Amino acid sequence: MSAIGTEIKDGVGTVTMDRPDRHNAFDEHVIADLTAAFARLGQDDAVRAVVLRATGKSFSAGADLDWMRRMAEYDEAANLADARALATLMRTIDTLPKPTLALVQGAAYGGGVGLVACCDIAIATEAASFSLSEVKLGLIPAVISPYVVRAIGARAARRYFLTAERFDPVEARRLGLVHELVSSDALDETARQVLAALRGNGPAAVRAAKDLVATVAGKPPAEVEEECARRIAAIRAGAEGKDGVAAFLEKRKPGWLA
Repeated sequence: MSAIGTEIKDGVGTVTMDRPDRHNAFDEHVIADLTAAFARLGQDDAVRAVVLRATGKSFSAGADLDWMRRMAEYDEAANLADARALATLMRTIDTLPKPTLALVQGAAYGGGVGLVACCDIAIATEAASFSLSEVKLGLIPAVISPYVVRAIGARAARRYFLTAERFDPVEARRLGLVHELVSSDALDETARQVLAALRGNGPAAVRAAKDLVATVAGKPPAEVEEECARRIAAIRAGAEGKDGVAAFLEKRKPGWLA
């Protein structure tokens, strides 16, 4: 039986990690199931946004202990294949053509932090905690590092990659890993509000806006000036853009809300 549950309701796809007895740690099977679930929802026209959440007291403890024992016997080639599978999962979430929302109700360690960093929006409860714990095992957070460094910055990564210290959700919000901190009983309602805001916007525009961030981040304005001009021209000339502007001027709902 899969440790990953999926559901589609009211235009929202929900991916639930359901291994509470294992603190939602992942192995090669969980990684494959998560990758398939996100890819499937990303291609489903009925889905406007995707939520990642978990059951039990932990969001994800990172690598499963049994998986780590097996990996200890792998040669470098087998380890490389495993690492590439995890990299594919992170890239699939990061580049999904739908907005993604992580709901972090408990501990997120190692690769669990990577999952949070790959999502567009992250909301954590007061019960959440975080650690980039790989160096405690003589390892490094290599595959997740591009996403985590992008989220918290190189300066913070220099501390937390090297010390493996645990940090609380207040620090996670200060660093930019999570956007909002709420009480445990307010998590679902806060998610509902965020999802309502997402669903109120043009689906094609949301996809384009997500890709825009990835295109311009870290680049000098002059380098992307022409590309940005081309993108807004294409959006304005497109059916959704025309309908959205006309609906605003005519004081009516746009087609995606009608």
